[in-house]
Amino acid sequence: MTIFERKKLERDTFRKLRNEISLNQKENVEKNVKLYVDSFLKEYKKIGYIAIYWPLKNEVDIRSLKEKFSLALPRCKDKKELLFYPWDGRLLTKDSEGILSPNDSFALSHNQISMILVPCLSVDKNLIRLGYGGGYFDKLRKDKNWRNVPCIGVLTSNCVSTIPLTRAEWDIPLSGFITEKEILV
Repeated sequence: MTIFERKKLERDTFRKLRNEISLNQKENVEKNVKLYVDSFLKEYKKIGYIAIYWPLKNEVDIRSLKEKFSLALPRCKDKKELLFYPWDGRLLTKDSEGILSPNDSFALSHNQISMILVPCLSVDKNLIRLGYGGGYFDKLRKDKNWRNVPCIGVLTSNCVSTIPLTRAEWDIPLSGFITEKEILV
């Protein structure tokens, strides 16, 4: 079985598990994300943008961070390029993957982003993330400047893999992850 076939099986398994999560679980993940970001702010005093994601089906919605922090959203471009833009309340448009994102402002650099919060279908204890297979985050983080920005997975505890996930040569481990049960950063 190829890496791609193994990853497809893992995606199918964890999509099913994610479909079983309750609203209460998602809300508790969101609370833990807020706790972590607040503690990060206390430690660093001044932070730049926090890069989040526009939630897709059954992903934890962390957009409420906008009430306290300056947020950035990703925009997928052609050739698997991912850029972050300030989320300033302007109209969002669909990017090349059909996800709502800012389009009419300046792209932010790695120096302007204090942390990246990414959705995960799964993550394992080696901090290998299972996403949707587009490779956008790994391609971004191949650049060492972006790899130095903390990248933290957001998911529910039932989707944390108890066994190592299939790892491809291009997979870059996360800095940590947050569930409703733990903050491992």
